[in-house]
Amino acid sequence: MVTDFTLVRDDHEIKNYSAKKHKMKEKETILEPLLEKAEDFGKTSLELIRLKAIDKASDMASSLLPQSVVFVFVLIFVLFLNLGIAFLLGEYWGSVALGYFAVAGFYAVCGIIIHFVFYTKIKESIRNSVIRQLLK
Repeated sequence: MVTDFTLVRDDHEIKNYSAKKHKMKEKETILEPLLEKAEDFGKTSLELIRLKAIDKASDMASSLLPQSVVFVFVLIFVLFLNLGIAFLLGEYWGSVALGYFAVAGFYAVCGIIIHFVFYTKIKESIRNSVIRQLLK
């Protein structure tokens, strides 16, 4: 008798196990497309972030290059203007060295004033400009 009861119990467990296995397969078939879509979404999101970063970097570089060229020309103009002013003052005072020292002193005073008065304003302006370019 004990044997018959064991067989019935085993048969019942086998049916239960088979039903559980069937339900797990159903869940797997439901989850597989979802996981594939999540993986595709993740890859697409990473690609989008990469492309946005490239766009921002190229935008900043393309706006930086023309500004750099203009800056170089303005710098050359200011250099020659200062040389002319230094020579003019040197002739006026009778010594070219005095003209150079006067121009150098003028720029030293301007540099000190800019550092102590306008440094934080210039820094904030540059920071805001970069942030605006990145968020554009």
